[in-house]
This record gives sequence, C-alpha cells and structure tokens, in this order.
Amino acid sequence: MSRKPIIAALPVLALAALLPGEASAHIVRGEAVGFASGFMHPISGLDHVIAMVAVGLWGAQLGRPAIWLLPVTFPLVMAVGGFLGLIGLPLPGAELAIALSGLTLGAAVLTEARPPLAVAGVVVGLFGLFHGYAHGAELSPGQNALLYSLGFVLATGLLHATGIAIGLVHRWGWGRYALRGAGAAVMAGGAYFLWAALA
Repeated sequence: MSRKPIIAALPVLALAALLPGEASAHIVRGEAVGFASGFMHPISGLDHVIAMVAVGLWGAQLGRPAIWLLPVTFPLVMAVGGFLGLIGLPLPGAELAIALSGLTLGAAVLTEARPPLAVAGVVVGLFGLFHGYAHGAELSPGQNALLYSLGFVLATGLLHATGIAIGLVHRWGWGRYALRGAGAAVMAGGAYFLWAALA
C-alpha cells in the first residue's frame, strides 16, 4: 500500500488539529483584557484560525516574495483594524467579511490562484482589516490596548507561520494536492461561517 495518500493528508490533519472547539470569535465588546486575552482571541475562533492559516498556505503556494509579503501585510493592516475597533469606529459587515475571508482564501488555495502580487496583497489586507476590527472591538475600557494588540498580532503571526510551514509541501507533487485539499477544507469552513453570518 502506497504511503502517498496518507502523507498527502497530513497537512489537512494538521490544520484540523489546530482548530479549537468553538466555532467563531464574535464581537462582544468589553470581554478582552491584556496580552493573554489578545493572544487567545485569534486562536479562540475557528473563523479566525482558518483564514489566518490560509494566508500562510497561499503565500507558500505563490512563493517569493508572496510567502513573506502576505503574512506581513495581514497583521499590519489588522493592527489598523484593531485600532478602529479600539476607538469604537463603526465598521459594518465585519462578521460577514470574516466569513468571506475563509471562503475566499480557501478558494485561492484550492485553485492555486496566482493574481498579481498587488492584488493578492490588497485581498489579504482587506480581510486583515476586518479581523483586526473584531479583535480591537472587544477590548474592555481602561485596559492596556498596547499589550492586547501585541497579543493578537503575535498569535496571528504564529498562525501564518503554521500555514507557511504546512504550505512548504507544495514543492512536491503530492503536496500540491494536499494543499488543494486544505484549501477545500478552509473554503468549506468559510462557507459555513458565511451561512451562519447571513442566518
């Protein structure tokens, strides 16, 4: 029996192992405090996890310079979104955009989409803005915004790095199929969250 199907499934299994039990991290103002809370927020919601891992997967598929540009763009723009959430500026459709991020980024990985680098950067940055807003909007009044922000940016970077590490299997033929499978899983998760956001 060939080991290739088992090996090809490893990235998908690794992605599944990262997924926490709770479905999504919805915006609930006043529930976040400090560095630990900021760090836990991105990994406490499956909707955040799948999108952030998918950024790393897609970057790995695209290769240099996207492999580092996309995972840098997302948290930078996410920090801007976090600031908007911290100051209470309304950003309509954040939950919908977060759900769409999983669907869109999963589809990009599934199809091995290769848009111009600037387009890929804008797509990733736009979704980063909404993810950041969701994080920032939850900070309790009077809490340390800097520590909280450092926490969610660090967690996001680690999720991107996980996606890149998994995505490195792209260099092998079987790895390309495995990543497409991971993209399909992310896309399915995004479709579920989109349905939940519209319900």
